[in-house]
Amino acid sequence: MTTLINGLKRKVSSEQFFMISVLAVNGGNYLYNLILGRLLEPAQFSDAAVLITFLLVLSFAAMTFQLVTAKFSVLFENQLFKSFISRVYKNAIVVGIVLGVLIILCSSQLQELFNTSSSKMFVVFGCGVPLYFLMSVNRGIFQGKKELKSLSTTYQAEMLSRLLLTIGLILLFNIESSVVIAIGILISFIFGLLPFKFKNIIYKNSLSIGEVDVKDIRNFFIITAFYELTQIIINNSDILLVKHYFEPHEAGLYASLALIGRIVYFVAWMFVMLLLPTVVKLKKEGKETAPILFKYVGYIAAISITIIIACVSFPETIINVLFGSNYTSMAPLLWKYALATSMFAISNIFAYYYLSLDKYVPVIISGVFGMLQMGLVIVYHNNLEQVVHMQIIAMVLLLVIQITVFKVSQLKLKNA
Repeated sequence: MTTLINGLKRKVSSEQFFMISVLAVNGGNYLYNLILGRLLEPAQFSDAAVLITFLLVLSFAAMTFQLVTAKFSVLFENQLFKSFISRVYKNAIVVGIVLGVLIILCSSQLQELFNTSSSKMFVVFGCGVPLYFLMSVNRGIFQGKKELKSLSTTYQAEMLSRLLLTIGLILLFNIESSVVIAIGILISFIFGLLPFKFKNIIYKNSLSIGEVDVKDIRNFFIITAFYELTQIIINNSDILLVKHYFEPHEAGLYASLALIGRIVYFVAWMFVMLLLPTVVKLKKEGKETAPILFKYVGYIAAISITIIIACVSFPETIINVLFGSNYTSMAPLLWKYALATSMFAISNIFAYYYLSLDKYVPVIISGVFGMLQMGLVIVYHNNLEQVVHMQIIAMVLLLVIQITVFKVSQLKLKNA
C-alpha cells in the first residue's frame, strides 16, 4: 500500500495536486453554503448571503496584495525579495486595519442598507479583515514561488475550519445565526494563515528597492486594484442590489440561484491561480505565452458547457437536491445565471492573462462592463428574471470584446 501511495505521489505533479486541492476546497465551500441553505429559512439565508458576499468582496480586495506578491516573487530574488515581502506585509496590515475599522464603525448603516437582522455580524467580520490581508500576502508568496502544497494547505485550513466551526455552533448552540456565521468566518482566517513565516514581516536588513522596480510595483498594484474592484462589482453587486431592492424572502431565493450558478467561476479560479505566475515566468524567459491561455480557456469552456447543459436539463432536481423545495421557484433562471457566470469566467482568464503581461486595456474594458452590469441592474430590476437578463447582456458583450482585443493583438504580433 505504501508503495502504491508513493507511486501516485510521483505521478501527480504539484500543479495537478493543487487543482485537486482547489476542487476539494471549492467543494467544501459549496457544502458550507448548501448546509446553511438547508438549515436556514430563505430570509435568514439572505443575511448569510450578505456575509458570504462580504467575504468574497474582501477576497477580491485582498487579492490585489496576493497577485502583486505573486508576480514580484517570481521577478525578485534573495535579499531584494525579502525586503519587498516585508514591505508588502506592513502595507497590507495597515490597509486591513483601516478597512476593518471602517466596517465596524459603519455596522449600523450596513445593517440598514442591506436589511439584515443584526449589525453585530459586521462588527465581528470587521475584526477579521486585517488577518485576511496578512493571509493573502502569505498566499501570494506561495503562489509566486509555486509552493503549491503550502498554498493548498492555507486554503484547506480556512475552508475546513469555517465549515466545521460554523455548522457546529449553529447546531449546538441557540445563537443568532448571522453572528455565528461571522464568528466562523473570523476564526477561519486564523487557520488560513497556516503555514506562516513571521520572520518575513520583521525582516531587518531591508534593501532599498530601485526606482524602476518601485514604479513597476506601483503601476501593477494600481491596475490590479482597479481590476479587483471590477471583479467585486461584477461578481457581487447583483446579490447586494437584490438584497437592497427585494424583500428578504426573494433575496434568499436569488442567493441560492447565485450560489449554484457561480460554481463555474469557483472552478475557474484555480486556473487563474496557476496562470499568472506561469505567464510571468514564460515572459521572463522570452517564451510564447498564448498556448497557456488557450489551454486554460479550453478547460473553462468545457466545464461551462457541461454545467449549463446540466442546468438546462435538470434545473428543479439540482435546486431541490442542493437547497430543498423552498427554492425550486428559481429553476427557470438557473441555466441563464450559469450562462452569465460562464461568460464572465472566460473573460476573466483573458483579463488576468493580459494583466500578467502588463497590458491593461482588457482590464479597463472589464471595469467598464462591470459598471455597465451594475447600472443595468439598478435601472432594470422589476423582477429577478430581469436582473439575470441584464447580467447576460453585459457579460456576453464583455466576452465578445475581450476575444476581439486578443485577435487584434495577435494580428499585430504577426505583422510586426
